[in-house]
Amino acid sequence: MTTGILEHLDPQTLAIETNVRTLATTDKGLVDSIRENGVLTPLLGWRDQGGTVHVRAGQRRTLAAREAGIATVPVYLVDADTEDEARRLVEQMVENEQRTALTDTDRVAAWRQMELAGLSVTAIARKTGTKRDRVETGLTVAARDTATALVSEHGITLDQAATLLEFDGDDDTVQELTRTATTEPGYFPVAVERARQERVAREAKARVEQEEAAKGHRILHDRPGWNETPYRLRMLTTADGDGVTAGDVQGKEGVSVHVATYYGGEARAEYYVDDPEALGLVVRDDVLVSEPKAGPMSDEQKAERKQIIANNTEWDAAETVRREWITTLLSRKTLPKDATAVIATGLTRARHLVGASMERSNSRAASLLGLDDSTRDVITGYLDAHPTRATHVALAVVLGGIERTTGRDSWRSPRADVGWYLQTLAAWGYALTTVEQIAAGSSVASEEARRLNIRPM
Repeated sequence: MTTGILEHLDPQTLAIETNVRTLATTDKGLVDSIRENGVLTPLLGWRDQGGTVHVRAGQRRTLAAREAGIATVPVYLVDADTEDEARRLVEQMVENEQRTALTDTDRVAAWRQMELAGLSVTAIARKTGTKRDRVETGLTVAARDTATALVSEHGITLDQAATLLEFDGDDDTVQELTRTATTEPGYFPVAVERARQERVAREAKARVEQEEAAKGHRILHDRPGWNETPYRLRMLTTADGDGVTAGDVQGKEGVSVHVATYYGGEARAEYYVDDPEALGLVVRDDVLVSEPKAGPMSDEQKAERKQIIANNTEWDAAETVRREWITTLLSRKTLPKDATAVIATGLTRARHLVGASMERSNSRAASLLGLDDSTRDVITGYLDAHPTRATHVALAVVLGGIERTTGRDSWRSPRADVGWYLQTLAAWGYALTTVEQIAAGSSVASEEARRLNIRPM
């Protein structure tokens, strides 16, 4: 190519030449960046005999400059014409192909340097045409060496790295979640929620164990089996024949405690007594007759029970992620194309589930719409204020009605209507976990269902 000249020209006067990039679109980030900084890299163009300048490379920059209202843009002018079609194609291909985008590591480092140079998050976002929350996430990651290393060494996203900062100090959890982010990115949100819930349960359990140990009670790491010592309180009575409560044994010698965790991270202390007679208590005469005496579990039974507990835990985590996903879906301006058909199907095929929720003020639907679900008739008020979102409200009522009836039993006893619902979400882009696939009747999880003796209703 011969040496050209650089001129600053009005982008409104430029003609955009036919380009190998058939879809020349601009985005808000590019327009904002050019409005703030101008066009930094000159366009490539040529002037015809009539004086019109044709843009050979830089059509997106030209369009964005027009949209941003920039007075002039730099154009590097060379000798060319419309006759040498091969040259045009080569130059446009090279200009578009021979470039490497910045990595997230590069962006984070640059944003960090801008911050150190005195720019605020808002200023960085404005000058670079980047969303403010993305810059904020990047700077959060940049402030921690471990998070930056996760992005550069493992290739995880900025959002994933920022999420892992929640578990800083818990190396095992960070390692496991990093593996999930790189090998099963679709499962990452559920894995994170599961780790959060498990952490809440561990902390609650440790807190109650510490409280009980302070009373002088011995802490049991495993729950004793039935008819084993120490004795459960349900196996005992007072000298007068009354049932024994936790208050009867608080702080007394020979009392042990097993702390169990339940749905939602609640931790409860279960009390046991080594020597009932020493505390004036009596072992019930009928305990061996009225209560079943279970033998030791086989290895297969233990494995099955462990898997059931794991599936319950995964369902709890997936439930939180799924409902957040639906809330985001309903916040969008445009719903899936088949939303109306799904509403109609939900009101017929899943009418019992939706109807049960409608009788209870549609609280779950209100929650999915981001409304205060404790306020009666809040959906009615919302619809009155936003009549154009009637389809969104109807869809929320259907999805919320079904969600209100789902739970751990959904995978233990799969239903056709719940299965249809989950399959619908999957078709809309939601990634079903294995336990949700069981509930959905997916063939992918059929072997797992058979192994655990799960049968559809």
